[in-house]
Amino acid sequence: MKSFAELVYVLGTNTKTNDKLKALQHYFITAPDDDKVWVIAIFSGRRPKRIVNSTLLQQWCMELTHTPSWLFSECYHTVGDLAETITLLLADKASTQITKSESLSWFLQQFIALQKAEETEKKLFILHWWQHLNSTEIYVFNKLITGGFRIGVSQKMMVNALANTVSIAPSTIAHKLLGNWNPAVISFNDLLHDKTSNGDISKPYPFYLSYAVENDVTALGNINEWQAEYKWDGIRGQIIKRQNELFVWSRGEELVTDKFPEYNAFIDKLPNNVVLDGEIICIDTSVTNTIKPLPFAVLQTRIGRKNITKKQLTEAPVAFIAYDVLEYDGVDVREKTLEERHQLLQLIITTVQHQSLLLSPTIVTPTWTHLKQIREKAREIGSEGIMLKRKNSPYLVGRKKGDWWKWKIDAMTIDAVLIYAQKGHGRRSNLYTDYTFAVKDGDVLVPFTKAYSGLTDKEFAEVDQFVKKHAIEKFGPVRTVQPKLVFEIAFEGIAESKRHKSGVALRFPRMSRWRKDKKVAEINTLDDLKQILKNYNGGI
Repeated sequence: MKSFAELVYVLGTNTKTNDKLKALQHYFITAPDDDKVWVIAIFSGRRPKRIVNSTLLQQWCMELTHTPSWLFSECYHTVGDLAETITLLLADKASTQITKSESLSWFLQQFIALQKAEETEKKLFILHWWQHLNSTEIYVFNKLITGGFRIGVSQKMMVNALANTVSIAPSTIAHKLLGNWNPAVISFNDLLHDKTSNGDISKPYPFYLSYAVENDVTALGNINEWQAEYKWDGIRGQIIKRQNELFVWSRGEELVTDKFPEYNAFIDKLPNNVVLDGEIICIDTSVTNTIKPLPFAVLQTRIGRKNITKKQLTEAPVAFIAYDVLEYDGVDVREKTLEERHQLLQLIITTVQHQSLLLSPTIVTPTWTHLKQIREKAREIGSEGIMLKRKNSPYLVGRKKGDWWKWKIDAMTIDAVLIYAQKGHGRRSNLYTDYTFAVKDGDVLVPFTKAYSGLTDKEFAEVDQFVKKHAIEKFGPVRTVQPKLVFEIAFEGIAESKRHKSGVALRFPRMSRWRKDKKVAEINTLDDLKQILKNYNGGI
């Protein structure tokens, strides 16, 4: 645990990528194999289930430290992170002696064993280690309990660190870390060196991700070297059929087969040992011979549901728009060119002939100028813009510059006023950086969205000072502020919502500009917002 705590400290306090990479490499060289497996699991989102809830952790901390609830709440609101708050309050309880704690894998195995234990047993375990670990170890211990491990380590960084220590290509490691594997039972050697891919027939491939077009698109050269497709707004996924079993994976490495029963129809139609890459999306089934997507909000009614009702199947029918084929007849075809893979994909889709398995159509255009005109009208058919893929490109791993680009349409925008503020998390836990915005409805301000990104650090600091000076009311961690600051809010989509007072919900809202040139009287109205909704739905 000590070595892992030291690693977390370096990763959490260092902003230099090379220093983080060296720290990870050192850990993978020196740590026991059992601990290495758990570190890989933790940094790729595979953690044991929480053994206690937040309320109990707060209660036990208050009892041990004799902290009144009001003071704990104030501390929590100031720090912004439960694990860190408890660690700070336990400062005088933490061990200051140099002692040997148990290994990381031991602690995590104990967490698994305690999942079905009585509350008293869990409490004794946690209180014991709160008093026998040092402060850095307590922080990590708390993070493991709460499940809130958000440290500046990307999957790519971890993969590169492993590649530099075990002499395996990063792309191979990235593939091996996907799928259904359990850190409690698999060994480090089996995870990285087993040639059978851990025996998991559901194992997906790492996704190839694109970069946003930054300059004039004509800089990409001859348009005939590129394949243009529409960019659809759904959930990126892979459909896998191996040994006559079907699996569906999301880009978030979640096995979602049961969430989309429509795809069960593919079992008898898809060839065996094939993997398709594409978009999980809801479509209007009344429209034939073209793809007419429904708003993302419709797909959201299916996300997170354990049981899908007949009503949801009818109101939110799901299709799979296929972009690429990654495996065919059990052979990895990612090294083939995009043109070759696309011909193979066309053959598969044509052979299957199912209304829920669609080929992402290519856009045939002679010039970049013409493609720009097509892009400008993309929203009218429910698309986010254009994907550009070099025809001779292989299917790579992760986000690579050069061969795949996303050329999104301009975001929709609306001017609004800041009315509520809340402190952020992590490095922003002492600043008011989470905001709620409102538009006008006559003389009334109607809240319609939250946003917490888009400003510079300097601008966030300025808004924080404004909030502290102009706060009107306090509701727990939320502050009501004088409605004086106007911002341009950008968003990718809009949908009707019965849960929001405004009647709408935005997709990917963020602050695109601080409109210091505008007065509150000049902000947009609720009618403006509803007109955008009407136009957006009219296009889709």
